[in-house]
Amino acid sequence: MKTLKLLKVFLPLLILSGIGYFLWQGLSLNPRIVPSVLLNEQTPEFNLPNLLHPGAKLGNKIFKGHVSLLNVWATWCAACINEYPLMINIAHTHKVKIYGLDYKDDRTKALVWIKKYGNAYAAIGFDETGETAINWGVYGTPETFVINKNGVIKYKQIGEVTPEVWKHTLLPLIEKLEKEKNS
Repeated sequence: MKTLKLLKVFLPLLILSGIGYFLWQGLSLNPRIVPSVLLNEQTPEFNLPNLLHPGAKLGNKIFKGHVSLLNVWATWCAACINEYPLMINIAHTHKVKIYGLDYKDDRTKALVWIKKYGNAYAAIGFDETGETAINWGVYGTPETFVINKNGVIKYKQIGEVTPEVWKHTLLPLIEKLEKEKNS
C-alpha cells in the first residue's frame, strides 16, 4: 500500500521531469540548422524558364565546372530585400557565380525588382509553381546553397545571408572548394 502511494506521487513527477528535460534540450537547438538530405548529393534536375530571357531554359548543368551559389528569393520576401545588397556586393567583388531561383513569384514584379535593386545573378530560374524549390528541399525564402565544381550541394543556408554568415561560413567554404581539383 505504501509503495502504491509513493508511486502515485513520484511517477507523475518523474514523467514531468522527463518532459521538462526534453523541452530544455529543444531550447538549445539552433532553428537555422535544418539538416538537408541533399547535402553531398548532385543538384536536383530542373528545367526552368530564365526570368530575364523567357525563351531560354535553365537546368542543373549551369553548376558544372565552377563553385557557385544558388540563392532562393522572391519579391514578397522582406529578408530577401535585406540580404540583397550583400548578394550584389558578392557578385561584384568575388569570383563566385550566384544563380537565382525566383520562388512562387509574379514574373512582372520580379523583373521590376531586379531593375530596382540590380542583378546579382548570372542567371535566374523562374519557379512560378515552386515545384523546383520543393525538389531542392526549400522551406522558404531566402535560402542559399553552396554547390561545388561537380554540381554537388555542399552547404545549405536557411534564412538571410548576413555579413557574418558570408565571412565566417560561406566564403571559407567557397575558398576551400575552389582549391580542390574535384570538389
